[in-house]
Amino acid sequence: MMRPANERGANVEVLRGRNPLDGTSIEVSFEGGVLTDVRQRSHEEHGWISSGLIDLQVNGYGGEDVNAEDVSAETVLRFTEKMLATGTTTFLPTVITSSEQKIAKALRAIAEARRRSNVAAGAIPCVHVEGPHISPVEGYRGAHPLEHVRKPNLQEFERWQEVSGGLVGLITLSPHSPEAAEYIAAVTKRGVVVALGHTNASSEEIRKAVDAGAKLSTHLGNGTAALLPRHSNVVWTQLAEDRLSATFIADGQHVPADALKVMVRAKGVKRSILISDAVSVAGNPPGVYETAVGGRVELHESGRLSLAGTEYLAGAVLPLKDGVARVCAMTGISLVQALAMATVNPGRFVGGRGVLEVGARADLIRFTVDEMVPAMKLETVIVGGKTWDHASCCS
Repeated sequence: MMRPANERGANVEVLRGRNPLDGTSIEVSFEGGVLTDVRQRSHEEHGWISSGLIDLQVNGYGGEDVNAEDVSAETVLRFTEKMLATGTTTFLPTVITSSEQKIAKALRAIAEARRRSNVAAGAIPCVHVEGPHISPVEGYRGAHPLEHVRKPNLQEFERWQEVSGGLVGLITLSPHSPEAAEYIAAVTKRGVVVALGHTNASSEEIRKAVDAGAKLSTHLGNGTAALLPRHSNVVWTQLAEDRLSATFIADGQHVPADALKVMVRAKGVKRSILISDAVSVAGNPPGVYETAVGGRVELHESGRLSLAGTEYLAGAVLPLKDGVARVCAMTGISLVQALAMATVNPGRFVGGRGVLEVGARADLIRFTVDEMVPAMKLETVIVGGKTWDHASCCS
């Protein structure tokens, strides 16, 4: 729990728990929304403590969807509240392939929500646009609508930034087109992170994109064809490219445990990042739903979300906190490594967030791990130095 630290000043508060680095008890002090001290303490704690989780790719949660036709600032504000309740204190709303008009509408709604709410502005440092410059080929394209797939266009990017106030900070694209390298170089010079995803690009095109400034692979192992050449394919090339970090969906549905274990080993923990890639159905009970992206979908008891009546995946539904627990079970990595993949590693792409250091933003969680499920059980969520009521949702 958070308690006053009166011996250090009336406005200083603390969160106590176990340090996942070594299991020792620590006390984190914060004031004015900023961490002021991190120290060891002798009293034994049972709960773990970490900086808040950071999700670089999330489309929606609990019925909210930034890709919906009727998206508004209110949608984004509700979305923010539900994300914070899961311990994800920093997230990038992810707008997928659509018409320029619809992308602009979503960007305006997110920008307006940030203007209205300091909480939303703090939780949403920028927006992830996944597409529309992706492969049009079936399988690689995933659930993105073919009619809106198009080549990179710097003028369109500038219009995105104009309507959002420069809010686009991450773009996922395929570097298969001749225009891609020049586009990547141009937007990275403007401070945008470029990720490669939903791509059927050749190894040469991928390396050319990295030379131009691409730094990430989006949900590696997904957004690709079911059948690939044994040796020369987009997965191997991106795994082998040490200049690329990679994001992974560790929900047990998108990438099998064996494949995920090999991919994390190949990338190394420092270049591996967990994302939820959650959609609006996430946080809802099993059932059949209508969604903005997949249409009619079915959420099964197992946690698998599929196009209704088929086995085809229609998105992810686990919050990032449970991906942290599952990646440990699936790959055998330690809790501290899993937390790094959901805090400091993605934090490098959003201004250095996700660290327990003096001067860092006071976004904190205290939790236990149910290894049988597996899942993270939140006890306390601190957002910008204030306790967030997470008990009503997704705890």
